[in-house]
Amino acid sequence: MRTRRNFALALFMGVTLVAGSMAAQQSRTTTADSPKPSCRSVTDRTNVFEILGNQTYALCATSSSFVFNQVAYSKCDVKFGDSIMFKFEFDDGQDVCTVNEEGVKNGYMVSTFSPPASVLEGGDQAVYNCPSGSDGAYAQCGGGICFKSTQRQSFPGFDKPLAKDEIICSCPITTQKPADPVGYQIVGPYPCQQSFFNNCKSTTANSNTGSTLYVGAPTGTANLLTLLLTGSVPNENMCFPPSN
Repeated sequence: MRTRRNFALALFMGVTLVAGSMAAQQSRTTTADSPKPSCRSVTDRTNVFEILGNQTYALCATSSSFVFNQVAYSKCDVKFGDSIMFKFEFDDGQDVCTVNEEGVKNGYMVSTFSPPASVLEGGDQAVYNCPSGSDGAYAQCGGGICFKSTQRQSFPGFDKPLAKDEIICSCPITTQKPADPVGYQIVGPYPCQQSFFNNCKSTTANSNTGSTLYVGAPTGTANLLTLLLTGSVPNENMCFPPSN
């Protein structure tokens, strides 16, 4: 377990940015002095993603979650700036960007992604790599809806009331199948702690009511989103399970 450049992205997908696909989608002005919220699409030639510019969003990448009735409720950070998420198109021209913008006046926001500073070299968190063969569960919060009414309030599963810049997001649960060829990644403490890899196992990480889950994604997903959003992938604190 050690700090290294994360090459996990190359293990399961090749990313090609196509300049012609990065067309501007939307632009809305709030006031004369405020930044303009914007949306534009990017692609890795397989999936279409949306970059949300100058918008408030929830960042759940380093969050823990409380499970109640098969749903993970994650305590996430409220951020402002640029983020990225799958497009999630529906109805006539609606997608993750329109949903997030409409939430400004309607009491909610969407969980999207930007690179969390806490996992970069010098930070106090790390990316833990749960290998293929793992059978744990994780909260998959990308695109989750988050409710402003939870800010500064108490919520089941968390010891203290949420801060002004924290919000609860409702996230689906993914249970890893041991036969899946690609593992998944979650964020935990750094320096690396061997005991945290218990969260890669179903005995600890499961969908039972009262369980604690960490937000995760298939290995390399965060790097893909970071590359599409910023154009590069920085060095991160990385933790790997011991070799058998």
